[in-house]
Amino acid sequence: MSETTTVLVSGGGPAGVMLGLLLARAGIAVTVLEKHGDFLRDFRGDTVHASTVRLLDELGLGEGFRALPQSRMGNLEIPDAEGNMVTLGDFAGLPEPYNYVAMIPQWDLLTFLADAAAREPSFTLRMNTETTGLLRDGDKVAGVRYRPRDGREGEIRAELTVACEGRHSILRREAGLAPREFPVPFDTWWFRLPRHPHEQGEVARLIPKIQGDEVLMTLFREDYYQLAYLTHKGADARLRAEGVERFRERIARLRPQFADRLDAISTMDDVHMLDVRLNRLPRWFTAGLLCIGDAAHAMTPIGGMGINLAVQDAVATAGLLAEPLCQGRVTVGDLAKVQKRRERPAAIVQAAQRVMQRVMLVPAFEGKRSGPPGAVLFLGRHVAPFRRLPARLIAYGPRPEHAPDFARR
Repeated sequence: MSETTTVLVSGGGPAGVMLGLLLARAGIAVTVLEKHGDFLRDFRGDTVHASTVRLLDELGLGEGFRALPQSRMGNLEIPDAEGNMVTLGDFAGLPEPYNYVAMIPQWDLLTFLADAAAREPSFTLRMNTETTGLLRDGDKVAGVRYRPRDGREGEIRAELTVACEGRHSILRREAGLAPREFPVPFDTWWFRLPRHPHEQGEVARLIPKIQGDEVLMTLFREDYYQLAYLTHKGADARLRAEGVERFRERIARLRPQFADRLDAISTMDDVHMLDVRLNRLPRWFTAGLLCIGDAAHAMTPIGGMGINLAVQDAVATAGLLAEPLCQGRVTVGDLAKVQKRRERPAAIVQAAQRVMQRVMLVPAFEGKRSGPPGAVLFLGRHVAPFRRLPARLIAYGPRPEHAPDFARR
């Protein structure tokens, strides 16, 4: 069974769904394939950054987005040696009304965007449909092979295929596009703990705790805490071999106030490991294929900026490629323009994450220092412009994109 479309998007994450929406608003036939049956996945990034909120306003979707259940992340804070919180990122100091990062379950955001895209007649979303490989016409990628849940394999031919499948992209691998890997000293283990109704604390507040070679990040949610435990890369087998009781002891030592609810971690199956990667493709494209989002540049969880960059990639892709797609021919030079526009923002964010690793995490893991350097704490306490820099980088990212005219409503 073979079908055709103008653009085939592999992956229904933030980059894929946003790109499908924007191209459909240009009247371009676009098909998005998503291997899961819904968007419900735990421990995906839930941050919607200021630049994305502004984009949704430009698309005429801001009012509907704000009606979704969400909260605003508080300032980026970190404890000093005495446990006093020091502000390193002051979101409130950014220009209104885009002076915050919204916290909303990613499945709610993706459902909202998919519903908006479904109102466009040239948009198709296929759930339960896994991309299994590339089609080629000579040296050019000409579409994909796919397998729906019923197992009947098919083909979709396309003028352009866009890989939005994340850091383990099958299409990227089949195209022979290999990323450059940067060292990352840690992995992350995600889990949840219940939040009692009487407990106070700003919803969406982020609280880090650094102690020796362990870091615990606590995100406050409406009725639960989402926690990330960080330690040396490659420690997953050892942690699981030690068992759940030992893991509970680690968390209790880092956050004694959670000792009364650690039985919510019933087995180590409740703890989800993220193999943290930081990499970037030297070349994002080949004839007929473009990689964006995590498929082009995997980010660490530091700053929660992967979603923002993926959305901005999608906006730039739609703005640069809509016209050649409407004309019926996308060249390698057109694809190169996307990389040229978006490669530097990705490199800047990755450089910032690498600095944060060296300054905050590596000294802790090596037993040299627990917590940020004194100079960083001084700047956070006494220099207001310094506090605005991390907030600006996280909320907007370098080179934030605006909605193309054809997509505005």
